[in-house]
Amino acid sequence: MPVHTAFAETLRQTVLAQDFAATPDPARQGAAVGVHPSIDLAVVAFPPDEPPRWANVLFSREHPQGVVAHIGREAGAVQNIQYLQDLQGPDGSSIAWAPDADWAALPWQTLAGAHAAAGACRFPAPYPASLLKLLVAVGLGLALDRGLIPAWPAALEPMITVSDNDATTECVALLHAAGAVHLLNERLAELGLGTLQLNDTKPDGGWRNGDGAGVGHIHMTAWDTVRLLWLLDAAAPPTPWLPFGTRLLSDAARGEVHAVLRRQKIDEVLSSGSLRHKPGWVRGLPDAPSFAHKTGTTENYASDAGIVNANGAHYLVAVLTNLGSRYAAHEGCATTWRLPALGGALRDRLERWS
Repeated sequence: MPVHTAFAETLRQTVLAQDFAATPDPARQGAAVGVHPSIDLAVVAFPPDEPPRWANVLFSREHPQGVVAHIGREAGAVQNIQYLQDLQGPDGSSIAWAPDADWAALPWQTLAGAHAAAGACRFPAPYPASLLKLLVAVGLGLALDRGLIPAWPAALEPMITVSDNDATTECVALLHAAGAVHLLNERLAELGLGTLQLNDTKPDGGWRNGDGAGVGHIHMTAWDTVRLLWLLDAAAPPTPWLPFGTRLLSDAARGEVHAVLRRQKIDEVLSSGSLRHKPGWVRGLPDAPSFAHKTGTTENYASDAGIVNANGAHYLVAVLTNLGSRYAAHEGCATTWRLPALGGALRDRLERWS
């Protein structure tokens, strides 16, 4: 059973309060989406002078009231969730999120690297979209620490801060040239982060659906993502699921990844500062640099993950959803206002502990 039960219930109720199932869907002529969207939310909080608290809650059309992940006292892998790979159709479309998708008839496969006990609740893990660029940045840090590349590439900055796809292609190609893609996946697995996988990218830097990668190949889950952030946060206490002193990156490499996340220029999912000029604006999490983070958004997906240090509060948050720009209230928005509203609600609750 989860250790931080009260915290997990708080997160579950915070998600339910946003009424995500009422989100209008243009693919249904503006009617409510009809089924609960898929939302994978994880938070690790570091209250002053108290031990860390953590929780992961997951929602989907099969679990509209939410499922609390069972995470032990050492913040190890989730035990009661059977993560499933996202799916691409023959034309490259994300078939699981079509309005008429019949999940009972889809060819689901269990996501490699997950640890599910018998009787686990199944959960199709939404594609992380450009959140995957966080994995690429970590891979570059590993390559630098191992002497496989001489310096950080200039493309790191635009890849993270403005989510430039061409810069990402350049960085992925560099990982391949350095032989660091396998190193990244192997090291993440060694650290117990088995659902973080940068699979099937190409030596020329290809990482998208049309390259034979993308949806169904590159995977992230919220819980393993916040644990990755824990390893990137020099101000956080030691990670309890690993032997004391275990490191992912050198201090210098870790510091650079954190610094570039702080220079984020896109606040439009859990934070919302980039959208202040839009009608109906909703306050979310603090913007960068207080929220050192990376977003990911496409028509079918919206994700966000990072490290918050603001107003005396310190916490890690990750969310992956199928609530992409298809559900945006206005042109130029990345997602429904309900996601920054969720960020704002989390902010209010977590700042009370500071």
